Order: sequence, then C-alpha cells, then structure tokens
Amino acid sequence: MSVTLADVRKTLETLIDPNTGVSISSVVKDTQIQVSGTRVVLDVVLGYPAQSQFQALTTRIQTALKDAGATEATVSVSSKIVAHAVQPGVALVPGVRNIIAVASGKGGVGKSTTAVNLALALQAEGARVGILDADIYGPSMPTLLGVSERPDSADGKTMSPVVGFGIQVNSIGFLIKEDSPAIWRGPMVTQALEQLLRQTNWDNLDYLIVDMPPGTGDIALTLAQKVPVAGAVIVTTPQDIALLDARKGLRMFEKVGVPILGIIENMAIHICTNCGHAEHIFGQGGGKKMSEDYKVGWLGSLPLAMSIREQADAGTPTVVSDPESEAARLYREIALKLAGKVATLPRDLSDKFGVISVKRT
Repeated sequence: MSVTLADVRKTLETLIDPNTGVSISSVVKDTQIQVSGTRVVLDVVLGYPAQSQFQALTTRIQTALKDAGATEATVSVSSKIVAHAVQPGVALVPGVRNIIAVASGKGGVGKSTTAVNLALALQAEGARVGILDADIYGPSMPTLLGVSERPDSADGKTMSPVVGFGIQVNSIGFLIKEDSPAIWRGPMVTQALEQLLRQTNWDNLDYLIVDMPPGTGDIALTLAQKVPVAGAVIVTTPQDIALLDARKGLRMFEKVGVPILGIIENMAIHICTNCGHAEHIFGQGGGKKMSEDYKVGWLGSLPLAMSIREQADAGTPTVVSDPESEAARLYREIALKLAGKVATLPRDLSDKFGVISVKRT
C-alpha cells in the first residue's frame, strides 16, 4: 500500500518540536516532501540552531514515518535562521538578523553571566552570535569573555567588534580604562549606546544578544524604543525583591511593543559541594509563578553554583570551560528554547516590498 502526501502530513502533525511547541509539519512545505510508493524523502529546515538535536530529530521522524507505512524514509534536518519583525519605525542594524535583549530590572541577579553563556550556547548549536554590552556604567563583557583589546577602526568612523571564543562583542569597557568610571548624564549614555550598536561592523549575525543594564532608566528605555529588538528575556532570582523589579522590566517591554520571549530563574537552588544538601537560598518557584501570572514563556532555571562564578570571573564561561557539566547542559537547553521562541515570531518582510514613491502627475 502506497504512502501519500496526506499520510506524511498527518504523521508530521503528531510530532511536536519541544523547543517551539508547534508541529514539525508547520515548518515543512509540500515541496520539501517527496513520496514514491512507500518511499519518503523529507527535508526539514528548522528556524533556529539545533545541531546537537539533528540526529535525534531525524531518528524520531524516520520512526514515525515507518510506523505510518513507509518502508524507506530519508530525512534531512538542517537550520536556517531568518530575521523576525521588530518595533514599527525602528531602523534595522546592518549585519544583524535578530536582536535579543537580556534584562533583569535589578542588578546582582547574574544577568550578564547568563547572557554570555546563552550566547555561547547558541553558537555551539551552529549560530553566528554577537553581544552588545549595553551597561555603560558597569560593563562586564571584557571580563566575562577574557578579552581587553580595543576595537579596530579602518575608516575612523566605524569599529570592528572584538572577538572572544568566536563571539563578536563590543563594549564601552574596551574604550575606557578598567578603573575609569563613565561619569556621563543620560543623553551622553544613550548616544554612546547607539554608537556602539550602529557604528560596529557586525558580521552576518543570526543573533545579537544585548546585555541590558539593570533598571528601567534612560538606557533601557532608549534600547526598547530605538533598537530593533525581536524580543526580550527577563532574568530574575526567586527572591521577592528581585521579582518586583523584574516585573517592572517586563512591563516596560510590553509598553513599547517588544515581545517577551520568556523568563529565566537564576540562582534557583544551591547544592552543597561537601554534603550534597539542596537549599533554595533565595526562595523557590518565584520565576515560574511570574511567568504564569503574566502568561509569558518559562525558559528554565539555573543553579547557584560556585563553579559558574569562578569560571565567569576567570573569563572562561561555563559553556566553553566545562561543556559537559550540568550547568552547561541547562544553559544549552534554555538557549534552544529561547531560539525556538524567536523562530515562532512573525518574520521581517521589510525587504520583500519595494520602495513606494508618490509622484504628482
């Protein structure tokens, strides 16, 4: 008995992508399915990087197709990352497909360490990734990535990003001395942020992670209103005082039309390295409850671990220094969910339409 296109479609509808929450069928066009008798050839193109999951997904699809009657199922799984829609009227950044803001609303919750590890996890899955350190008063990316050189400028007008562990990065920390404070008022700070963003020669990035400063002040508002952000991630600890400020950050993005991609709960649990006792030092479940209260995605929780802090301080983040650790696995898991959320957003179609000109006749 032959297998039909409808049979393949029905089978793919039953296979849900855990990183996007939608069926595999939704990302497969009819032209990507070839059926001949009981032989099926299928090309699946995911909208997010997932190299570590290609083989498992291939096997899962092949098994389902054979259960549906295919005697031979040739499945190819790959990724293609496209640009997604941003706030109306905000100019896009050349060389960058998607900008993701990582915010907290409050300092001291591990936002920057989370941002750099997520960037490295996305890169490990096959994406081209950059980081913009938007914390003008307290830049941390030079330390976290272990790089300190000044960005090169071939024309005296634009800069080439510094590269650390394959990640393109720019930060005010590269342009001032490590112990020199940025004693600037709001307008100067926002101008510096826009220059770092738009005068950096970002090279063909799938994702630019913006490490936001804490709070909802000038920089955060400028970024939310003038930077073409595809979506934002909120990092918090379970502690009530951190959640209070995280809610303010979430509301700020909502008010300026930036989608909330999800919430990450950092420092959720501490496991004693001596006795193995697990303790919720900053409370339990606060981030998960916040995601439920505001009906936004839950990306996952991360532990309070000395190794994460030590690796960050040494300029060798967990994902690259200890890739087989449980913490690195959690960062990769969250990064896949984050990229999957971006893939479900509306696409940017601005380049599909020509320039409309009005002439008087």
